[in-house]
Amino acid sequence: MEIMEKMETTGAMQGRDTVPQERKTLGIADVLLIGILLAAGAVLKFFVGSVINFGMKPNFIIAMYCLIILLTKPRLKEAAIIGVLAGAICQFFPGQPYINFVSELAGAIAMCLLTMLPLKIFGLSVKTVICTFLSTLVSGFTFIGVMYLMYYSGADITPTPLMAFMAIIFGTAFINSLIVQALYVPLGLALKK
Repeated sequence: MEIMEKMETTGAMQGRDTVPQERKTLGIADVLLIGILLAAGAVLKFFVGSVINFGMKPNFIIAMYCLIILLTKPRLKEAAIIGVLAGAICQFFPGQPYINFVSELAGAIAMCLLTMLPLKIFGLSVKTVICTFLSTLVSGFTFIGVMYLMYYSGADITPTPLMAFMAIIFGTAFINSLIVQALYVPLGLALKK
């Protein structure tokens, strides 16, 4: 009788051990990856941004937080924190102050939600390209919306003409999606993600 109870307890425990545990928070390695990639995005934005000066250029900070979210698969609130951190880094660059807090928060949340969708075409995953493209659009359109809202509410800012912004946003989204696609596979393999 005692042996039978022991076997049932052992079997029950083994059954529990085989159930995959859902990750509760980001690990230390994920936090380090977030810091490194956001810092790399800031450095690239500073140096490449000063070299490329024809209106459309990659926004490496957006590209990096999209890449971070693809690699670490954070929960929604963790993605929101990543977006706020990206917005804080943007404050060190020329532009309208504080708007990036809102736009990068929106972009990071959009990226987190979009990565939950099964995006495949002809059996090939296009998640990396489509999620990055759409998240960059969300960030850009949020930036425009907040900027015009501030302008019409009397803030002392000069908004960029809307048509010029549209070209910049779509061009940046296209370039960002190519950058993230190019970096995702090798980084994923190197990090075993």
